[in-house]
Amino acid sequence: MRQHPDSVKCKDCAVPTQSKLERLGVKMGPADFVVALAGNPNTGKSTVFNSLTGLRQHTGNWPGKTIARAEGGFSLNNKKYKLVDLPGTYSLLSATEDEQVARDFILFGRPDVTVVVLDPMRLERNLNLALQVLQITDKAIVCVNLMDEARAHGVNVDSRGLARDLGVPVVLAAARQGEGIDQLLKEIDDMANGRSSFNPHRLKYDIPKVQESVEELVTALTEAYPSVPHLEWIALRLLEGDKRITEAVASGEIGTLAEDHVATGTISACGN
Repeated sequence: MRQHPDSVKCKDCAVPTQSKLERLGVKMGPADFVVALAGNPNTGKSTVFNSLTGLRQHTGNWPGKTIARAEGGFSLNNKKYKLVDLPGTYSLLSATEDEQVARDFILFGRPDVTVVVLDPMRLERNLNLALQVLQITDKAIVCVNLMDEARAHGVNVDSRGLARDLGVPVVLAAARQGEGIDQLLKEIDDMANGRSSFNPHRLKYDIPKVQESVEELVTALTEAYPSVPHLEWIALRLLEGDKRITEAVASGEIGTLAEDHVATGTISACGN
């Protein structure tokens, strides 16, 4: 797995400085890549979004603050990136509308990169969402934000060890001070352009009957909905009794979600 030491200075490995970043706000036009920004509430996710796009969103935990999502953009190395700030959520298991919106976009919006923002003071709880995202996509980056607050409380994060365990890049950041944003941009740019590849950690089902059931469901789903991505994850949700996914598969709505995301660039929560 490729990792960049914090002290890298060589020209070939140089991290792009923020002076090369053009913040586009909402005036960006067609994008080359789409980046999803996910995370628990109160992780500083909106501050990361602001740092990359130049927009100034309210960072308070207002009800419904990002339920319809916020979008902005930036340009780097002659490529335009559309950044989609997903609703703050603790899980992708669709118990709430916020969770449905975030899950549907990561599943069916096919972002080129998904950045999961974590709070180092609540790392164990936040990793629940990160592991769920890694079950869906190979193209994920973990951004441990609020490191200034963590250091003030004597909390250190082993970014190399965490990257090794998760199998994806881990960037330590304090977005309010701009710390770590250069490295985050480097990882996004490399991943979106195919200059890096990773093996994300995924939960394994060691029970043979479970694996057999997943394979049977994937075969059936492939025949019914050949254009729908991430069918193994959908199969697992069916086995676990996810009501929203079950309703969407039974009604045929699951087959239109991916097409709707590609055609309109919008999110519609599954089952609504």
